[in-house]
Amino acid sequence: MPHQRDTCLFIEGGHKLSGEIQISGAKNAALPALAATILVGGEFFFRNVPWLLDISTMLELLSRLGAHYDSFQDILTVDTTHLERAEASYELVTRMRASILVLGPLVARLGKARVALPGGCKIGKRPVDFHIKGLEALGARWELEHGYINMRAPRGLRGTEIIFDFPSVTATENLMMAATLAKGKTVIHNAAREPEVVALGMMLNQMGAKISGLGTETIVIEGVKELSPVEVNIIPDRIEAGTYLMAPALAGGEVVIKGADPHHLETVIAKLREAGLQIDISKKGIRSKKGRSPLRPVEVRTAPYPGFPTDLQAQIMALLAKAKGTSVIVETVFENRFHHVDELRRMGANIVVEGRVAVVNGVRKLQAAPVKATDLRASASLVLAALGADGVTEIAGLSHLKRGYEALTEKLSKVGAKIWEESCQTFRDTLCQSDL
Repeated sequence: MPHQRDTCLFIEGGHKLSGEIQISGAKNAALPALAATILVGGEFFFRNVPWLLDISTMLELLSRLGAHYDSFQDILTVDTTHLERAEASYELVTRMRASILVLGPLVARLGKARVALPGGCKIGKRPVDFHIKGLEALGARWELEHGYINMRAPRGLRGTEIIFDFPSVTATENLMMAATLAKGKTVIHNAAREPEVVALGMMLNQMGAKISGLGTETIVIEGVKELSPVEVNIIPDRIEAGTYLMAPALAGGEVVIKGADPHHLETVIAKLREAGLQIDISKKGIRSKKGRSPLRPVEVRTAPYPGFPTDLQAQIMALLAKAKGTSVIVETVFENRFHHVDELRRMGANIVVEGRVAVVNGVRKLQAAPVKATDLRASASLVLAALGADGVTEIAGLSHLKRGYEALTEKLSKVGAKIWEESCQTFRDTLCQSDL
């Protein structure tokens, strides 16, 4: 999905929101589902896949491995019949950390894999140790060579017990996929419980795997000899939904979020209600409205699901920047996920960071400023802040935003936001001419 390097997002604050926003399929569910197609040859059919940069990267990766894909209307077809290459190149993997998800399926199906060490958002170390040690426990041998993980299991994988120090989502997914074709039983302790992990497990079971304990801390996989291609409907994106639920807090007005699963957002909704948003759940969707009273300060501590998601930490910080009082945000998942703080400060936010703790002293107004997105969720926080700021905010670094939010400009425009994309320099030239 090409885009101009000098394209910026512009948002004029102060426009109240009103209307419905349809939530797209979850990027973090679609990516492992696409990686799971590697496990067996044949045609897979996907619905509700969001068209994002990360999805394009994964499809390009699958294509280079020998798979073929096509899309018609709302159906994405992936054919892995002739998948036979086992290398995920540095050029692709460094665009997106989720590329590491092909490691387990490749070893399980082809008995080998050569995968570059991943890149992606710079929000912390996020080591791949859990992936490598887990596959090693399943019987694979590996070495690190010139920035690539070279892994082999010529005799196949065998079931084992795996204990995570931390419930890593991608490691749980990677090892769960690999274990479906291992000989014997695999037990993953301290497994991730996120809805995206559950969705992947359900897809694998539909393919013929034998997985139990999904949604709990202990997942049990009984290895099978073969799997079959299936049709998959990608679950709604709870992070996108959470982001838009916060929008009225900054812009005013109200929105109805359509297509989201409120069960995936229970912790988020509870925290937003605590901060003063009026949120109602019905068959029509999830309605979020800014009340007459000022936003209230809250304490937020990110945690693995079902805790408050780290992927919404930056967004709620933007919200709390306008709360009346002092809020505290503790980031427990990643050690370096406060890059957005400096950009929010440029817009007038009063935020002090000490290690993994951010103290947010609410201000009466935020002001438009030229800012730059530093990672995917940081870019969303700047969008929210801009909706409630005085003036026109210019956001550079759109590639981050396009990795995780499908049609954001169109969706927000539809509910009343004044938001558009254009050349950064063109807009600056226009401003200069208006000042003459």
